Amino acid sequence: MASASPSQASLLLQKQLKDLCKKPVDGFSAGLVDESNLFEWSVTIIGPPETLYEGGFFNAIMSFPQNYPNSPPTVKFTSEVWHPNVYSDGKVCISILHPPGDDPNGYELASERWSPVHTVCKPVITSSTKGNNLELCCFDSPKYCRNLHPYRIL
Repeated sequence: MASASPSQASLLLQKQLKDLCKKPVDGFSAGLVDESNLFEWSVTIIGPPETLYEGGFFNAIMSFPQNYPNSPPTVKFTSEVWHPNVYSDGKVCISILHPPGDDPNGYELASERWSPVHTVCKPVITSSTKGNNLELCCFDSPKYCRNLHPYRIL
């Protein structure tokens, strides 16, 4: 797979942020943490109506690698979030944020993992529109059942 240069990644991130400003995604807002760094975004997800998260504002940092979009961003909540796929330090673990290709552990299909064709919005839409919460996981996943961990309360 060809590697994206930092300038290509910067241009793409700049375009995606601009597109988000022009066509906002319901329940989501984003901006730069520092105007001089396109690789770190401050995001807010608004709890979807009729869910356990309704009325909540959940802040996170999306950090993009220098070879974006070939590698996925990382997401770390800075707000307290109660969810099995949000670790106690706020890091998010969902399939779409895992590197492209086959899962070495065999838990995920390659189609469920990051792909360079995804945009910044894909993980956000995935996390804010499924189920009755910020749907960041599959509760019956064998990996989830084996790796229960403490998570944070709203």
